[in-house]
Amino acid sequence: MSAEAIGPSKAARARRGHRIDVLRLRRLGRAAVFGPAAPRHRLPDAIEHIAQVHRRHHPGADLDALRRAYLLAESAHRGQLRKSGEPYITHPLAVTLILAELGAETTTLTASLLHDTVEDTEVTLDQVRAGFGAEVELLVDGVTKLEKVEYGAAAEPETFRKMLVATGTDVRVMSIKLADRLHNMRTLGVMRPEKQARIARVTDEVLIPLAERLGVQALKTELEDLVFAILQPAEHARALELLRAHQAGPEPLEKVADRVRLILREAGIAAEVLIRPRHVLSLHRALLKRGGLGPGGFGRLLILVAEDADCYGVLGELHTCFTPVVSEFKDFIAAPKFNLYRSLHTAFADRDGLVAEALVRTHAMHRVAEAGVIALGDPHRATAPENPQTAEPAAGGEPGRPGWLSRLLDWQRQEPDPDTFWTALRAELAEDREITVFAEADDEGPLQLPAGATCVDAAYARHGRLAHTCIGARVNGRLATLRTVLRDGDTVRLLLDPDPGPSAGPAPEWLEYATTPAARIPIRRRLE
Repeated sequence: MSAEAIGPSKAARARRGHRIDVLRLRRLGRAAVFGPAAPRHRLPDAIEHIAQVHRRHHPGADLDALRRAYLLAESAHRGQLRKSGEPYITHPLAVTLILAELGAETTTLTASLLHDTVEDTEVTLDQVRAGFGAEVELLVDGVTKLEKVEYGAAAEPETFRKMLVATGTDVRVMSIKLADRLHNMRTLGVMRPEKQARIARVTDEVLIPLAERLGVQALKTELEDLVFAILQPAEHARALELLRAHQAGPEPLEKVADRVRLILREAGIAAEVLIRPRHVLSLHRALLKRGGLGPGGFGRLLILVAEDADCYGVLGELHTCFTPVVSEFKDFIAAPKFNLYRSLHTAFADRDGLVAEALVRTHAMHRVAEAGVIALGDPHRATAPENPQTAEPAAGGEPGRPGWLSRLLDWQRQEPDPDTFWTALRAELAEDREITVFAEADDEGPLQLPAGATCVDAAYARHGRLAHTCIGARVNGRLATLRTVLRDGDTVRLLLDPDPGPSAGPAPEWLEYATTPAARIPIRRRLE
């Protein structure tokens, strides 16, 4: 966030002895928050484009909070520059535009404009709360970094811990952080190469997995390409050259798309058929996986329809009129991904043997697929979202909090050491797939665990420290050892000792079975 700020930041004033007129700044701040510095119906030119984009998603939004937030941010950051030489206010403006384009609601945009004020200026959280309310204060506080002067080397992991805890209360905190990191990655070229690499690695290990888990694919894919260019420049250059060479010629999928449009029109299915090009890292991964790409492998067909039933109608037409590649079919509508993603995936060959991949989804599914939790708006609002199915919490979670986040919050509370927490967080986020297991008891909900989790992991996820007394498990009705690896959809009953003695506790070999921090941390502590 503030890494590129140059000028009268708190740290800079301490080092360089700068003197600023604090009373003047506070007076400007109060005027921006409370005083009509401009007619209420008129927005400053700097946020007019943001307002236009915001109105496309939220036509009836009250924009006065945005106006006041911009005036406060502009006055507070006045005199600060980024390392590029641009006024610092360009950064919160760019972050807010990213979120507006994804459909974020007004509270998120207001907090985004203010997200660096408490960290880098004399504006306080009390002022933010007084001028904009408790929700905006929570969001701004959630993305405010901890001072290196106070925390030293632990500042970065402890900042992420603080951010995760705030995200557990309101997932919009992480939405702002992701947009903030995206703009910083876009402008990272002004940094020294070693600093670029360090920021790119943290982005790759922490921010990109969080974007995936929150379903914000639009941010995730661009972050992936930016990180790829920094950490693997030669491979990025090769993939980019292939992509550009392909784009220089006619797109082979155009004929297939025209044929699909005709078939669906004749079938009476209203659909929008688009060609979605692969991004650079996706192309690189496809090349590694397949060794090469056919003419149709540089993009996918994206087919958007109105209703869920239309998705299956489209699927039937594709599989009837073309030759389906059965192994490529996946139904993420009947079984959505843990990050809210819903879509049908298929592939087929046309009469000339060209193989095309297709994604079939409704317009509402597409909005969630691109923007994830951002598309769901305020997690605390009383009214239901446009598509209630997209708002259901993931298994093992709470309303507004996905299960993987509940799991992170549970084990981070048990690990005070920042280095261990940082290592465990990156290991947890490295798991790119999750499973859901179910309980035999009616009063226990399902559990969401990373792929490869064992009965030991399930015991600690379900019972916390009580799992120290676990003596066995039953999986799908049969007795199983605690080292048993669970599969998606398994039914698990965890057997606890009803009368544990004072020496009851985990055996040392449990550390070999446990794969999650939620299990490994309490086991290790009990054995110490």
